[in-house]
Amino acid sequence: MNKQNLELRKALIAGALRIKACGLGRGTSGNLSVRAAENGENGFLVTPSGMPYDTLTPDDIVFMRLDGTSAGQRKPSSEWRIHRDLYAHRNEAQAILHAHSPFATSLSCLHRDIPAFHYMTARFGGNSVRCASYATFGTQELSAAALRAMLDRSACLLSNHGMLVFGSDVSHALCLGVELEELCEHYWRASLIGHPVILTDSEMKVIVEKFAAYGQQSQNEKRI
Repeated sequence: MNKQNLELRKALIAGALRIKACGLGRGTSGNLSVRAAENGENGFLVTPSGMPYDTLTPDDIVFMRLDGTSAGQRKPSSEWRIHRDLYAHRNEAQAILHAHSPFATSLSCLHRDIPAFHYMTARFGGNSVRCASYATFGTQELSAAALRAMLDRSACLLSNHGMLVFGSDVSHALCLGVELEELCEHYWRASLIGHPVILTDSEMKVIVEKFAAYGQQSQNEKRI
């Protein structure tokens, strides 16, 4: 384990500990990963299956190769296929969060997309956050459904399951996860009162373009 990967493993554990603190999950639910290379092989580091985050050490983090094989003393998260396929198909994905947060999970159980009821929907790349079709957890079918739902997006809901989001690093992925959960809560609350007013495609196009240059990124860095 080189120094860089040791720091990535520590960052992944620190991020996993923030999942509960950020209100994105409880117990061992959910998983977190970061793109990495080990011994000249490209892949990613991912949290292990079924282990409490507060017990993790760097050696517990699993290195997964893009061919689906792993290295380490632990079994990877059961959702490693989603992480692997996103890294393989989306170059901009550098860290991935899957969480069972309350409001996102509630909406996912309704198989409901999040429409453009609020301009912050554009934070995730378009005029909606899609809900992926249902498939059993840990399967290739679920990964394929997630990839379809995340076409041109950095987040989706997973039917009867939870949320999925990627960012430019672990901290960014967690921040986007918090923003998505807040968006789901606003949509849930607004829907209790009535039918939220949906912004038009032309209105959302303006917002998507503004978000392309939002924040403190350099001109060469585009963060969704």
